[in-house]
Amino acid sequence: MRLKGKIALITGASRGIGREIAVAYAREGADLGVHYFRSKKQAEELAESLKKEYGIKTVLLQADVGEPRQVTEMIDEMFKQFGRIDILVNNAGMLTQVLLKDMSHEIWYEMIKSDLDSVFLCTRAVIEHMIERKYGRIINVASQLGQKGAVELTHYSAAKAGVIGFTKALAREVGQYGITVNCIAPGPIDTDMVAGISEDWKKAKRAELPLERFGTVEEVAPTAVFLAADPDGSIYTGQTLGPNSGDVMF
Repeated sequence: MRLKGKIALITGASRGIGREIAVAYAREGADLGVHYFRSKKQAEELAESLKKEYGIKTVLLQADVGEPRQVTEMIDEMFKQFGRIDILVNNAGMLTQVLLKDMSHEIWYEMIKSDLDSVFLCTRAVIEHMIERKYGRIINVASQLGQKGAVELTHYSAAKAGVIGFTKALAREVGQYGITVNCIAPGPIDTDMVAGISEDWKKAKRAELPLERFGTVEEVAPTAVFLAADPDGSIYTGQTLGPNSGDVMF
């Protein structure tokens, strides 16, 4: 098991990509902090099922990860339960559609708070601890739209581009301490979040993709395992890996 003995905190773990990453990490032996914001029932069911199936330790953590005080309390609880954090997966986020000309500042800032501020706050809360231990794996979940943009998603694209830039800059800051910082930028994935987007948008999007289909959460989670495992991902830092059906190519 590639993550045996590791302690991981996954934000937004109650559903979608975060949930599948939690399952993949548990399968590989990691003990988990299972974070949720509103989806308490789903998070409880997940934490209990992983504990029973894989014999790992789980702790349930509720927080608005865009709020500094709540993030501090969440991280304090992780340290209380586990004593350390080896892996941080910043996955929590949201998605709404609106043209820029119709976008209020409230809509803009809600997105930035959810998808970018959360990455800053959670990472800041653990980084000193990782520096002291001279070890850490930080994995930020962005989006291919942070690389290419999309109509009606300027706020989302800006937030995810910020996550990618944050990842690169922090990788340079903390590499000397044995900490890697990487980004996963999925393409359109069949999740509850994408289900809320208009059918016209999804139809047009599929037509753009070389693979002509959206991905699944099961196809994204292995990237998060790879980046967290030693020695698998130990030389990767400042990178953005793209399970995106060919939507972005470099």
